[in-house]
Amino acid sequence: MAAILGLTGMQTFAVTLKGRIMDHDGEALPAALVEVVNEETGRTLGTTTNLDGTFEIKLDPGPYTINVSYMGYEDKSLSVEVRQDKDLGTIRLEVSTIGLQEVMVVSSYARDRQTPVAISNISAEIITERLGTQEFPEILKLTPSVYATKDGGGYGDSRINLRGFDSNNIGVLINGVPVNDMENGRVYWSNWAGLSEVTSNMQVQRGLGASRLAISSVGGTINIITRSTDAQRRGSVTTAVGSDGYQKNSVTLSTGLMDNGWAATFSGSRNVGTRYVEGLDYEGWSYFLNVSKQVSDYHTLSFTAFGAPQHHNQRWPRQLIQTYRDHRDGRRYNPSMGYMNGQLYSASYNFYHKPQISLNHYWSINPETTLSTAIYVSISDGGGRRTFGDNSNWLRYQTGTGLPYEETKLTPDGYLDFDAVIQENGLSETGSKAIIANAVNSHDWYGMLSTLTREVGVFELTGGLDLRYYKGYHMQRIDNLLGGEYFLDVTAGGNSRNINRDPSTLLYEGDIINYHNLGEVRWGGVFTQAEYITDEYSAFLSATLSNTAYRRTDYFDYLDGSPEQVTDWVDFTAWSLKGGANYNITDNHNVFVNGGYFTRAPFFRWAFIGFSNDINVGVRHERVLSAEAGYGYRSRFFSANATLYRTNWLDRALVRSIGPVTANLTGLNALHQGLEIDFISNPLPRLQVKGMFSIGDWQWTDNVIADIYDEEQELIGTHEVYAGDLMVGNSAQTTAGFSIDYDLFPNLKLGLDFTHFDRLFADFDVQFRTVEEEAGIQAWQMPAYQVFDLSARYNFKIADLNASLFGKVDNLFDTEYIADATDGDSFDFDTATVYYGFGRTWSLSFRLRF
Repeated sequence: MAAILGLTGMQTFAVTLKGRIMDHDGEALPAALVEVVNEETGRTLGTTTNLDGTFEIKLDPGPYTINVSYMGYEDKSLSVEVRQDKDLGTIRLEVSTIGLQEVMVVSSYARDRQTPVAISNISAEIITERLGTQEFPEILKLTPSVYATKDGGGYGDSRINLRGFDSNNIGVLINGVPVNDMENGRVYWSNWAGLSEVTSNMQVQRGLGASRLAISSVGGTINIITRSTDAQRRGSVTTAVGSDGYQKNSVTLSTGLMDNGWAATFSGSRNVGTRYVEGLDYEGWSYFLNVSKQVSDYHTLSFTAFGAPQHHNQRWPRQLIQTYRDHRDGRRYNPSMGYMNGQLYSASYNFYHKPQISLNHYWSINPETTLSTAIYVSISDGGGRRTFGDNSNWLRYQTGTGLPYEETKLTPDGYLDFDAVIQENGLSETGSKAIIANAVNSHDWYGMLSTLTREVGVFELTGGLDLRYYKGYHMQRIDNLLGGEYFLDVTAGGNSRNINRDPSTLLYEGDIINYHNLGEVRWGGVFTQAEYITDEYSAFLSATLSNTAYRRTDYFDYLDGSPEQVTDWVDFTAWSLKGGANYNITDNHNVFVNGGYFTRAPFFRWAFIGFSNDINVGVRHERVLSAEAGYGYRSRFFSANATLYRTNWLDRALVRSIGPVTANLTGLNALHQGLEIDFISNPLPRLQVKGMFSIGDWQWTDNVIADIYDEEQELIGTHEVYAGDLMVGNSAQTTAGFSIDYDLFPNLKLGLDFTHFDRLFADFDVQFRTVEEEAGIQAWQMPAYQVFDLSARYNFKIADLNASLFGKVDNLFDTEYIADATDGDSFDFDTATVYYGFGRTWSLSFRLRF
């Protein structure tokens, strides 16, 4: 009995230590790392927080140091004596960057269970672990109703669709500043190819979203928040290698907040490789600089500059499926690839640099009122390679099929033969017949965005001003004469394409040819929002009013100095109204609704007839009517969201000319509606499972049949578009996926992602569905496909420095699938032209923090 009592006295009983990790605003921080170090034995135990930020860990009694870390927040340590079960309560972490909270306010960052919109958040940690060799938009492919592909596969040539809408109809903001092209609404991701290096958070707001600005958020808003200045002195270096020559090196250095109130952070990287598809060599750089000055307790200044200069070969055009099967390179085939003087040379090539520079002033006028003002500028330069000339078909493929012309010059291996063209041009007595030109699309963009926010009890009132001026330069410039002595820029009839230049003018590399025009855009907008916020209820109502003015200058088709060379300003006024409400039924359940209506000014090209300075009188605004209803569930180990949406896109631009008459037709409408579900679960302490499912019903709803009359009301023609009941193409109408993360050991995490895409209809331009016999025939439905990706992260120490290894394998099972397609004449497999998705690729990176 004494022996038994002695053993009992020596036995150690485990106790429980628990707590909850939250940010400064009371938001739970799931998956935060909690390390517990025994101060006597040095033994370390670790865990991660649950979905509600709570953690619980069993340990032996004794003195402990608790270390808490979460990416984007300052690490926190505290010492505790644990002799019995202990609850540490709430541990709050502060953001690790200066001014981040202010940027998130300006950017209309949506809050869970408060902002009544459908949202998905992608943290910097997910981007670091999951991006690998993917394009930046592809990090969103596990978001409901998102379809993102590499498109042609060149560096930065990716595309993204949201609820069936392309980038023209998705508002993209970087730190609250719109970056959609001012002339056509597009987003060129190659301009932002290095943005993943400096992104602090990426939020997708599906539908009308929470942005206060008048932006093209028909399908949704992608809200990108970059890092600002680190509050502590620190730095990191990263090096990565991967398949197809992938190499990437980056460095980040931060001074931290110094005693004089100044702080600075710099990041830079270089990325090179050849890509999975043949001939897609690239080189990309990125840089980021933020300098902040805390002038006083009330004023902070922040200067930010970032950009990503790059040049890369491209793949174009899409090819018939049989062409890939017959070619030696299979799905890696690149029709733009060729050889010049024994060296790889591509007929499709892009180069661009679009720096974004801003100066932000944050002014805390009083505890209830703040004013944020950003002045920004972006002066870009770049373009893309084109073949041009009377015999440009020597280096081109047929539109629609992607097949070579009879006269296309190819090597015996089936690649473009630039040497053969050089030889032909060298024999010509009238200059080069086929040349390489660069289509230049540069711009100057200046803007100011100012937001005043005031809290009045449970209300938050916001108002602001959005001013922009844009000047776009468009021309073609000779880059390579391909063996000829000069080039004559004349039409088939012998006339100069430049009315101000003699047709016999000999042109050389650097000279402008084919076209040269300038597009100017003036934008002025005001916005206001009232928001009601309590723990149980929240609601908002916002309105915008904007004026867009266009002016066009043509240096080729109009005589210099003539009044016709520069148009008058063409003005369009648009407005929006939207609102929503959220009700937190309990701590676990909430519901929300939102809806809105807005008009959108026509894009620049619709304001003028063709490529001329003739103003399109009577061009109409597009209109959008949208509504959503959603439900959310939150618990310690499981959270889920379900959203129903319905978006009517009314009077899509449709302009037709018959003889001298131009008609702006109405009634080309589309309906996008569907269901979205996403969830996160922690079924086991070290296991996290995320999943999503979306099903859409996106289709064109009406035929357009219109009689067109001249000024004397004489019928001159009828135009028909047979769009009714056609499914919208170019995006998967059914998506599903899951990701599994498992902490195999305290410092080793494995991840597996699965995505499924179905009901993919080939892309087509609905305005050219003009044959009555083809009414109701759907575009070719592409085969559904599934892809698995594998990731791993291992954290360790080198001396006293923190280090990490990241591994990523994309398309783990090397699945062959068609990611992009354009419909063919027969609406089927045989006539569609396609791009295959990439096969298996991999990357391995090492990061050291100091």
